Amino acid sequence: MIEVLYFAWVRERIGLPREKVATNAATVAELVEELRAREERYALAFSDLRALRVALDQRLSDFSAPLEGVREVAFFPPMTGG
Repeated sequence: MIEVLYFAWVRERIGLPREKVATNAATVAELVEELRAREERYALAFSDLRALRVALDQRLSDFSAPLEGVREVAFFPPMTGG
């Protein structure tokens, strides 16, 4: 099981702040494909990966990163400074 966290508009589209996900995915990209296939709200949230960032165990990562040993995956829009 992996804890998946959703932030900002990703959370709003999916309707959950977090959930535990049983997955066979080897990479973040494969996890995203599994999530997209669940329901339309997930497909909408993950429709444009260029508009998303991912962190694995609270470290910025990318969608090709392996999930082996990862406990937490967080999805969020790019952050801007100000």
